This record gives sequence, structure tokens and C-alpha cells, in this order.
Amino acid sequence: MGRIPQTFIDELIARSDIVEVIGARVQLKKAGREYKACCPFHSEKTPSFWVSPEKQFYHCFGCGAHGTVLGFLMEHDRMSFPEAVEELAARLGLEVPREGGSDGEARRPEESLYELMGRVAGFYVDCLARDERARQYLARRGLTRQIIERFQIGYAPDSWNEVLKRFGTSDQSRRQLAELGLIVERERGAPRDGERHYDRFRDRIMFPIRDARGRVIAFGGRVLDQGEPKYLNSPETTLFHKGRELYGLYEVRQSRAPLRRLLVVEGYMDTVRLHQFGIPYAVATLGTATTPEHFKRIFRLVSEVVFAFDGDRAGRAAAWRALQHALPEAREGREIRFLFLPEGHDPDSLVGEEGREAFERRLEAALPLSEYLVRTLAAQADLSHADGRARFAEAARPLVARVPEGVYRELLLARIAETIRLSPQRLQELWGGSGRPAEAPTSAPPRPPLPARRRTSAGRGGLVRQAVKLLVHFPELAGRLQPEKVEALLRLETPGAQFLNGLINELRARPARTTAQVLERWRDRPEGEKLARLAAEENLVPDAAAGAKELDTALDRLLEEAGRQRIDRLLEKDRALGLTAEEKLELQGLMTKLSGPRPSSGRP
Repeated sequence: MGRIPQTFIDELIARSDIVEVIGARVQLKKAGREYKACCPFHSEKTPSFWVSPEKQFYHCFGCGAHGTVLGFLMEHDRMSFPEAVEELAARLGLEVPREGGSDGEARRPEESLYELMGRVAGFYVDCLARDERARQYLARRGLTRQIIERFQIGYAPDSWNEVLKRFGTSDQSRRQLAELGLIVERERGAPRDGERHYDRFRDRIMFPIRDARGRVIAFGGRVLDQGEPKYLNSPETTLFHKGRELYGLYEVRQSRAPLRRLLVVEGYMDTVRLHQFGIPYAVATLGTATTPEHFKRIFRLVSEVVFAFDGDRAGRAAAWRALQHALPEAREGREIRFLFLPEGHDPDSLVGEEGREAFERRLEAALPLSEYLVRTLAAQADLSHADGRARFAEAARPLVARVPEGVYRELLLARIAETIRLSPQRLQELWGGSGRPAEAPTSAPPRPPLPARRRTSAGRGGLVRQAVKLLVHFPELAGRLQPEKVEALLRLETPGAQFLNGLINELRARPARTTAQVLERWRDRPEGEKLARLAAEENLVPDAAAGAKELDTALDRLLEEAGRQRIDRLLEKDRALGLTAEEKLELQGLMTKLSGPRPSSGRP
């Protein structure tokens, strides 16, 4: 099937009523211009789940869940994106159009790759059904036929070219197999038997890795007997980025059991066995440390995550890496905990030995992130004397700095202060004032006086962030900007300016009426989740008219700051090499312009 056009998704969002869709599943209560309810994604007694008909957006202040009407259907009803689109379209009596469907029209290149991966996965399943040795191996590992079928586990035959022969019958198909990492090109100088490529996976149990829509995007292969590497994964490809994917997440989303937490383990077999034993919320990282993108995916689904690691040195090293990546995502409403298994056990063997109930009791007793952090650092310092406590504090400082400001960070600070026998206030004072002053240059020539720098607004983030947030909440503002201002913004080198320009230009080319339309356009882009978080933040600007003034002020200040940065660069060049006549005129013009009267901000 072809791609759903973005114009249709825009229309679907514009014509759908998020209050009606969510209200059919959650008991909403009117609260001013919005609606509130107890969150359907985590247990709570006091409502913290809000739905905005104006933005067509929902947000839970407890667990952080947020999104559009399509996002709600995907999270609450466990639908894939196309299924959610079909559901909304059916409610409105609309037919979902497709771009490049099966009528002989051109399809996107990725679609034929997904199809090929699905066919290869089916071939591996068929090979397992015909190979007694592979079936006996899975039986010894305790896997049932039902769980094997659910995860589509297969077997790659002990052959150098079986996949190549079956699926690489043309130059184009061989290029696709190579692009997907299913075949490997022989090294130069290696003896050949007439074929340039060979199968990557041979004589291995095959675990297909599926995306949120259930499409096979990669494989993990495990040897049946002795051999290295024990596990072999697909390489990074057009379809597969291991730092984003979690094995078993598709199967978790297919489960109709209430989803309260995710359990992250390290192996394919661990995941499959945990699901078999009635723990259908287990997922695995794919041969890599837990990444920030993993955390974002996890916290879109649940507010609690438990990491299970072996109790050996390698397991503890992996746990510490996970903690460091978790810190920027730690905040109130979320739980991040760590479970260390008994020596000699992994999740697969432990759940098989003691069963689901005993294993879940271990999960309930897992260490919270704050306690794991404190205990690990305390083990590296002697807290009985001042030197050890100072060393502890210095090790904790950069870690705490990575936690977002809020209640959780304050509580973590208090826990660390208690450990070193200081008050949280005093610890914060000491940490806040410990930066070394920059050394003044001794031989630089005197600089001409610069126009006084104006303070940028404090407390609401940087100017780029303010501008993006205003556009998310009031997307119609992009169309009101003066063309010369839009053109001037293109020359900005401020971090984030390129994204701001892209957002402005897209909204000017294709105006959006609601926040939800903006978010759906950016759903699959790296910045999509950042925009959703900005949409979830409280907006202190009352209406679009006030938002226009705020946006103009923020953009004026950005352009002014860019001018000052250009002055700095020209002055540096003047001291080092001297300026051309044109650059001198530019410098004079910039300094005259920025020394002039301040543009009005619309405020007293």
C-alpha cells in the first residue's frame, strides 16, 4: 500500500474532534476552556490529564503522556499509525487516499525493502519448520510453539548462499539484499567460487525485529552450538537504526493487558521467555547501550521503566551507562529503576527457575535511580571523613546537572546533601558558585566600546526556543511575519536557528490551523518530540494577538544578537589580520545600528 498524503492527515486532524474521540474512552469533565480526567495511561486519584479542543492536543501532567488525536488512538488503543488514520477516517466517512499504490504507480523505495524483509522472514520461519535440529534447540530452551509463532522466530539454514539464491536473482534484488545487510560482499583477494556475495546469517536461530507497524526491519541471529559471535545483528540500514529500536516493543503494544511499566533486558531470548511466562512488557536493547531515543520511546508509552542487568561487572557497567542516559529524562511522574540479578542468572534462566510471581516481586523491589546513583558513588568514596564526602559530592555534581529542573531534581539534591551531611541549600550554593573565573588576556589590544548588550528574557528558555514555542501554540503567526524579517533570519548562525527557519518556511508555505496539525507534520522527524513537549508546556500568552508581539520581540532580539556576534568576529579579525574596506564599513554600520534606540517590545 502507498503512503498516506500529508494533506489528507491535515484535513483529518482539522475535521476530527479530540474531545469526542477521547471522551468515548475516558470520562472527561469540563474545566474552563479545556477538559480534565484521571489519566488512562497511569494510575492516579486526582485528575492530571487535560484535553485542549483549541490545540486538539492532550497532555498528562502526571506521567507526561501527550499527543494528538492520532497519537491517542495509537497509545490507548494500541493501533499502528495507518490503523489510527483509518479509524478516524471511518468516523468521518472519508476514504483514505494512498500515494503510489498498487495500480502500477511508483512506490517509495523503502516499501519494496519492507516487502523483501517480510519475505525473507517468512523463509526463515519455513526453514525452522523443516529443520529438526533447530526445533529441538528451541525446545531445550523452553520455548513453546505459540511463543515461537507470536515472535515469528525462524532459522537461517547452514548455507553460504540460500538467501542469495532465492531472493537475489537480479542485479537490483542483490543490491537490495546488500542494502538490508542480508548478504555481504566478499573481501578483495578472497578466493571466489563465481559469486561476489554470501549470506550474512548462516545456521542461526533468527529473531525478526519489527517496527511499530509490525514490519520486519532487521534480524538478530543466535548460534545453535558453540561459535562466535554468539549473537549477530543486522547492520545499520535504511530501515534499521539500532539506537532507536527495542526488540519486542511491537509485541508489547499488541498485548491487550494494561501497560503500566516496561522491563528492559539485554537479550532476545530473555524477552521471549519473559513474555511466555506472563510478563508481556519486556523489551530488549539491540546490542547497544540504552540511548536517549530509547527513553523517549519508552516514556511515550509508560511512566515506569525497570532495567534488569546481570550482577557481574559487565552488567553493572551497562547499568551505569543506562543511568547516565536516563538522567535527562528523570523527572516527577516518572520512575526509573534498576534490578540486578543473582550471580549466574539472566532473566531467561531466572524466570524459568522461580516463575512469574517471584520475578515480579524482584521488580517491585528494584532500586530507584536516585538510590542506585547514591549507592554507586558511595561505594567509591569513604564517607566517614570530609575528604571522602567531598569526593562523593564532586562525582555527583555533573550527574545532577543533567537532570531537568523540577521537583525530582530538588529531591535528588536533598538525598545527596543528606549523604554528605550538608543542607540542600548549602550544597546548591557551593555548587552554584564553584565555577572558575575566566582568565583575562594579558596582551590583547584594547577593544572599541561595544553597544550595551540587552538582556534576553530569562526563565523561559532561549530566544529560539521561545519563538518555536509560540509558533507551535499559534501556527498562524508564521504567515504574519514580514518577508524581510524572514529573509534576515536565514542568515542566523544561532544554535537551533536552522530548525526555526524550517518551521517558519513550512508554516508559511502550508498554513496550519491547530497545534495538532503542526505536530502531525513533524511526527516522524527528529524534532517532532521536542515540538510535542513545547505544546505540552503551559502557555502564558493569552491569544494570537499577544503572541504576535511576543514573536516579533523574540525574533528582533535574535537578529540583534546575531549582529553583535558578527561585530565580535569582525573585531577579532581586525586585531589578528586587519579588515578590508568593505568589512570596516560593515562593522561601522552594525555598531551604529545596534547603538541606536531600542525597538519597542510592546511592554512598559
